[in-house]
Amino acid sequence: MLDIKTLRNAPEQAAANWKRRGLEVNVSELLELDDTRRALIVEGEQLQAQRNSESKRIGQLKKAGEDASEAMEAVRAIGQRISELGAEREQAEANLNERLLSLPNFPHESTPEGLTPEDNPVLRSWGEPKDYDFECKPHWELAEQLGIFEFERAAAISGAGFSCLTGQAAKLSRALISFMLDLHTSKHGYQEVAAPFLVNDTALLGTGQLPKFSEELYRIPEDDLWLIPTAEVPLTNLYREHIFAADELPKGLCGHTPCFRREAGAAGKMTRGMNRLHQFDKVELVKFVKASESYDELETLTGHAEAVLQALGLHYRVIALCGGDLGFSSAKTYDIELWAPGQQAWLEVSSCSNFEDFQTRRAKIRVRNEQGKPELAHTLNGSGVALPRLLVAILEQGQQADGSVQLPEALKPYWGDAPLSISIP
Repeated sequence: MLDIKTLRNAPEQAAANWKRRGLEVNVSELLELDDTRRALIVEGEQLQAQRNSESKRIGQLKKAGEDASEAMEAVRAIGQRISELGAEREQAEANLNERLLSLPNFPHESTPEGLTPEDNPVLRSWGEPKDYDFECKPHWELAEQLGIFEFERAAAISGAGFSCLTGQAAKLSRALISFMLDLHTSKHGYQEVAAPFLVNDTALLGTGQLPKFSEELYRIPEDDLWLIPTAEVPLTNLYREHIFAADELPKGLCGHTPCFRREAGAAGKMTRGMNRLHQFDKVELVKFVKASESYDELETLTGHAEAVLQALGLHYRVIALCGGDLGFSSAKTYDIELWAPGQQAWLEVSSCSNFEDFQTRRAKIRVRNEQGKPELAHTLNGSGVALPRLLVAILEQGQQADGSVQLPEALKPYWGDAPLSISIP
């Protein structure tokens, strides 16, 4: 959530920032809501001072033996008005907060201009596309030959948009999760966390999923809980209403969880096979950092996600999201996309974002500065990385002419004595 003071101090700049996202926001309307709130506060404080003065006068009248009934009636009337103002102020604050909570973060000045994914510049790529002397197949055809995915049976259990990995695919998924967690904890300095998969409204509000994206989430109304769309939610909220000591930051957390997303409105958007699912596994990276260090830390975190793909020898590229393609809470985002030769398509496998103080203002996460005064920390997060499209890339990039799949050497410690491949049974 953005600070109303920021909008008041530079309303034209605020409108321009949102326009970079393709949004036309009436900042004057927001400031009018704040004016109403502020006027109610001032009137309440004035009446409180008047009541205190009158109460003191009543004491003096009684001490002098004079009639204080008229003054007492006046105090009662003032008290009634103070109560009314309190209710009006709460409503005014609720109206303002509701509006502010619905508005996205400002793009950072270094975020590219543009409104659509076609405007996202490619910053770099790693590796080279392989030359195949046979026709590459998409992963769903490979999986059918290899007998490792059960899409139809998963659909019979849960409906469309769910998958079931069997045999060597299930083993590969487990190996990749362990590989990524080991890499991020031993090489990159993250603390592993086994986080809850269910969270409350406050947690989702803190990271920005609520109230904006309630239709994208799975809810359990009987318990007033939600299935997490990403481990970012529980990992970030572990430190809700917390004040870090300066020497505790940067602090990095990582965790593996399933992620649950209704994907409302996603029909037809690369939904075949493992490309887009309602439930999928992901290793998530979250960082709490000082404001002065957050953009350097974004580069570092992005490098940690890239390290996974480099260790696995997978061809990928990094793009910078333009203002119109940014996520709701993000000020700057890098997307990492894997090449899927069987589909001739780039598939996003990680988004690495700097939220600045957008989440920490909501979740009240702070750090003590050099003077010992608490100030808002910054949060970052990125997938390190998501499993389904990682599996897709490994299958499609590693496919062989005989229909088998050669697996990355980095997985050898997790694969045991069996040949590092998936073969047709």
